[in-house]
Amino acid sequence: MKSGWKKLSVAVLVVAILAGGAFGDRVLALSDDARRVLRTYTELLQVAHDSYGDEVSYKQLVESSISGMLRTLDPHTNFLSTEAYSSMRERQKETFYGLGILVGMRNGQLTVITPIEGTPASRMGLLAGDVIAAIEGESTQTMSLGVAVRLLKGPKGTKVTIQIVRAGLDQPLEVTITRDEIPQNTVRYAYMIAPETAYIAIFDFNRGTGREVAEALERLREAGMQRLILDLRGNGGGLLDQAISVSDQFLDEGAEIVSTRGRTRNSHQKFFATGQSPALDIPLVVLVGRGTASAAEIVSGAIQDHDMGLVVGTPTWGKGLVQTVYSLPYNAGLALTTAKYYTPSGRLIQRDYTSYFDYQIVDEDNGGLTPTEVAQNENRQAFSTDLGREVYGGGGITPDVIVEPLSLSPEIQYLLSQNSFFDFAVQYMLTHTVEDRDWVPQPELLSEFSTWLLDQKLITEQEVGDMLGDLEAREMMKRYLHAEIFNSAFGIEARFEALAPGDPQIVRALELLGEASDLLARRRNLEKLGEPEVASAAAVG
Repeated sequence: MKSGWKKLSVAVLVVAILAGGAFGDRVLALSDDARRVLRTYTELLQVAHDSYGDEVSYKQLVESSISGMLRTLDPHTNFLSTEAYSSMRERQKETFYGLGILVGMRNGQLTVITPIEGTPASRMGLLAGDVIAAIEGESTQTMSLGVAVRLLKGPKGTKVTIQIVRAGLDQPLEVTITRDEIPQNTVRYAYMIAPETAYIAIFDFNRGTGREVAEALERLREAGMQRLILDLRGNGGGLLDQAISVSDQFLDEGAEIVSTRGRTRNSHQKFFATGQSPALDIPLVVLVGRGTASAAEIVSGAIQDHDMGLVVGTPTWGKGLVQTVYSLPYNAGLALTTAKYYTPSGRLIQRDYTSYFDYQIVDEDNGGLTPTEVAQNENRQAFSTDLGREVYGGGGITPDVIVEPLSLSPEIQYLLSQNSFFDFAVQYMLTHTVEDRDWVPQPELLSEFSTWLLDQKLITEQEVGDMLGDLEAREMMKRYLHAEIFNSAFGIEARFEALAPGDPQIVRALELLGEASDLLARRRNLEKLGEPEVASAAAVG
């Protein structure tokens, strides 16, 4: 294995020296300079391993040197260790094999957040709030979340025995569950949020995203969808072909979706809508935020550039570097930047990364400026949409309408950090029944919650009194209690439905659907007039 890591170090160094020039079927021809550099590196590796004052492995040395080397290129070129490469490939799949539960650490315990309907965990009766105390006899008390998830997953048809500690039961339950195929749904929520208004949230772009969006749109059309809110907040991106597939469902046939440009000739490409999906042709608002990146920026940028919908929220991350993933020896990988993404109007999505430090903390320490002021003060190149609206490049996607996310008081943030609402909901459902989604929290629920907080010694009587005396804090507590009780009773989508009415960005999106309708009408009218910019946009390529 030591020899393996030395070989891997040489392979990765060669890749870095000759990036973009020697992959695939092309023959790797090392220059004399490259051979000298490699010889120096392998000798340095050997000396460090043999003579360093403390014990150090080849693996440590190689991975550290690779990380330092790649950091000089750009923030998104990354070496993928065996574990990271395997995890990346699994995330991109449509399915995996496991139990069908969302798990997380709650108060230091491995806890079921919600079972996924129709999966083995759901059929075996696992509940939100169940603590998984052991997996195959091994205690989870000191186990990391990553290790626990790996132990819960496994080949289809195999069994795993877990020990469950459940509120209200004196003794732990031992449950043996047969693993099955679990879909990795990237369209997590898709429902009618208001009369004739649909809501779809996409959380990732894996191999099934385009199909999931098409199925959701078809289902919502049948439910009477006449307007749509597409939520891409928190979507960090994924596969390019799926971003194209999703964009295709919102754009007219022939419209450019995205282009890539890099140093090599084959990195210059343009992608267009095929017209294979039914035309959406309804008012559309796209929600974005700081966590919107990469493939999600491609979708929102294409919709904005072609005036097919309004983009609402805060400026996106600005990740417009194309990563091509290359396989390396010993099941490792290299995610190498080979090009950059440009929107249909010609905007570069990638923001400046001259300063690695500033790139990682952008908007976190900006002298007190809001995202609105940051967007207004950036000196970025202006571009035009099909209708001539001004948009900007080089800094992600700036929304048409800036709306700040929900701001939580320190008291509510503290209760959330202690999992207070979740834990109370688990206890509440032991003695109460919530049978339909018309249920709403009554005033006595806050009294029960307050008593529970005091019993748990989470806050003082004075703090409880202050919160109950504050109308905003009281409404916020009711909102989160509503959501967590619905999570226990009906699942994760019901939780989100309960939270949505208090989300200022969703509320504003609903208000802006009228403006989105006007924008779409202007777009269609321009097409009827046959304006040159629209005709040319559809004809290119």
